[in-house]
Amino acid sequence: MAIGDIIVGIDIGTSKVCTVVGEVNNFGQIEIICSTSYKCSGLKKSKIINEEEISLSIAKTIKDAEEETNLKINSAYVTIPGKYVTIVQNSITKDAKDKYSGISIKDVQSAIMQVKDIEIPENKTLIDIVPDKITLDNGNVVTDPVGSLSSSFTISAQVILASKDYVRQLNNVFRKAGLEIDGIVPITLAERNLILDKNELTDNVMLLDIGAGNTDIGVFEGNSFIYTNSIPLGGDNITNDIALVLNISEEEADKLKRQYGLALRSFIDNDNEITLNTLKNESISKTIKSSELIEIIEARVEEIFSIINKDIINQGIKQKINNVILTGQGIININKSDVAGKINLNIPVKISTGRAVSTVKPAYRTSYSLVRYIAARPFTKTVSSSIDTKSDTNILKTVVERIKEFFYS
Repeated sequence: MAIGDIIVGIDIGTSKVCTVVGEVNNFGQIEIICSTSYKCSGLKKSKIINEEEISLSIAKTIKDAEEETNLKINSAYVTIPGKYVTIVQNSITKDAKDKYSGISIKDVQSAIMQVKDIEIPENKTLIDIVPDKITLDNGNVVTDPVGSLSSSFTISAQVILASKDYVRQLNNVFRKAGLEIDGIVPITLAERNLILDKNELTDNVMLLDIGAGNTDIGVFEGNSFIYTNSIPLGGDNITNDIALVLNISEEEADKLKRQYGLALRSFIDNDNEITLNTLKNESISKTIKSSELIEIIEARVEEIFSIINKDIINQGIKQKINNVILTGQGIININKSDVAGKINLNIPVKISTGRAVSTVKPAYRTSYSLVRYIAARPFTKTVSSSIDTKSDTNILKTVVERIKEFFYS
């Protein structure tokens, strides 16, 4: 990245679209210059069900951002749910072009582009290349090999593939919104450096982002991104359960969830009485015990963790996970959700304490994480989104072409 680079990140959620515009400052750090959001219900259970609605919501956030920053935004990066992502581990050994001058940046960039040369299934497309380990010919592992006097080096990386159909839908959505796609990044991969603290970044962890209608799973073995998936359950399911079981409006159910949110009945201090005011088909109010409400919450939270547990067991990766980190607006306001997670997963669970987490509003954490992730990419030529001060007509390029142009050319 370069000073002055402007990066636009968009996260398409179950209830809204969030856009963050960041600029690389003189200290090489991302400075947020604008964040906008707009309601959207075009994504359900990680599926794009209404392209038109999503594109209109994206266009609205971009318009608001342009008015606030006095910029013309022509392109942006976007997140993708884990269920559409496949991770392929690959490595290659590359000879330095001039072993007497040391490894050059071009040597590394060339190696990164070569490591993507794998057999890609017809229904998948390349969206990202994530180098995580570089080993010199003497066996030393380095973060940056440039300048090292080594005749060769081995680079290990994750080649990130995505569903071709989902990427095609994203392209359609962005085209309708008048934007190009700079790159597509899995949600938990983008969030890793924001959500995890320093020690967790080198540990074997599972990051769980429990949102309104979806839970994204990301498993990291040290620096290696080894697995991602998503399940179609989140905080809205808890709200819907409360509304259905107690026969009240979703508005009151959401209010009660926020007021009495507790994941385990065993932690109830005082079983208070709660008056229900929006009973359907009844003209009078009704009183219940708070334990009845918490029982509903506990059942759904247990189900979410049980499904996650089954998934990582089926993938054969549970034994690799030392710690689980929770984030997401669907769960962080429910007390003792970390304890419930530990009981159901039988792995230590904690709410995210990453240093930068508290500095960003919850709604914008994923889109902000995306901008930070892009800005921190190593060995890149430029990562800036396409920005100017006048309207342009742009032709959408393929995702692979954007990866080459922005990351490794």
